[in-house]
Amino acid sequence: MINNDILRSIRYMLDLSDSKVVDTVHLADPGFNIDPAQVHDFLRKDDEPLFETCPDAVLARFLDGLIVQRRGRDDSQPARPPEKRITNNIVLKKLRVAFELKDVDMHAIFAGTGFPVSKPELSALFRQPEHKNYRECGDQLLRNFLKGLTQRVRGAS
Repeated sequence: MINNDILRSIRYMLDLSDSKVVDTVHLADPGFNIDPAQVHDFLRKDDEPLFETCPDAVLARFLDGLIVQRRGRDDSQPARPPEKRITNNIVLKKLRVAFELKDVDMHAIFAGTGFPVSKPELSALFRQPEHKNYRECGDQLLRNFLKGLTQRVRGAS
């Protein structure tokens, strides 16, 4: 999926302003250079003037900041460097951690969108890429997960 679509989806899910997105990025990396005007350009539609592609560095820090915001910082562990390349599997993993989702929750989210996923399919998404049973998370799978998570989060409020 395109980073801009992921950012747009999570922003809508959590009802975040542009400045809140910047604050979330700074939770992960206080020295990272980003401002609300840039975020606004990332959130524009692809065909609008001033649209800017969201780099992996921004999305990685945003997702890491989301984990810190929702779960708190773990000072007992050394800070992990942000990923240089963001894949759908990494987005899925980070959202799972941020929202403290168990397998049962993940299955319910997928089933709620009419896109059920079996236990082996789900576990394959969270394996290391070198593992023989690793499975890449497709755009449709991630899109359905984001849709289901949005229903779960916004429906609860």
